[in-house]
Amino acid sequence: MPNKRKLSKQERRHYYEQMLRRYTKQRQRNAAAVPGCQKMIFVLDHLKAGFNVAKIFRSAESFGVHEIHLIDIAPFDPAPSKGAFRKVPARFHDDFDSCHRELIERGYKIFTLEPDCDAALNTTDLSEKSAFIMGHEEHGISFDRSHYDIQCLSIPQYGATQSLNVSIAASIVMYEYSSRFRGG
Repeated sequence: MPNKRKLSKQERRHYYEQMLRRYTKQRQRNAAAVPGCQKMIFVLDHLKAGFNVAKIFRSAESFGVHEIHLIDIAPFDPAPSKGAFRKVPARFHDDFDSCHRELIERGYKIFTLEPDCDAALNTTDLSEKSAFIMGHEEHGISFDRSHYDIQCLSIPQYGATQSLNVSIAASIVMYEYSSRFRGG
């Protein structure tokens, strides 16, 4: 949404309607998306429907991500994905349990990315069939990790902030995975 001036209620409604049309069109096109050359999967757990979701699709297409699972994410503007939303297969879930079941049945090892985990992404053995959960930008993951066999990872950081934008963190994970496993 443009930031230069405060939009009127009518302008905001128009922008939302345009975004919803783009989303609906691209979601329909997504049904024909072909899995990427890598076996990594990303799970977006209750992320805000703003720019980060589309940006993660953009990076995912660049890194050959197999597919992205979206858990209870509202329609989002696909424009920042630069066409990647229609190219990377998306699977939609209402809750984490259904997503978890599917990933386990398919033989995936599942990881969460959280800033306070002891295990570091760059020193952890990853499985070629790895699924990475990216939690909500403010609230983290939507489930109690202790109820599942999921390993927690962090991205080593050296500054005082100790947090990264979720789309940046996802891109770092994609790069780390891709440096270990060559797709195709």
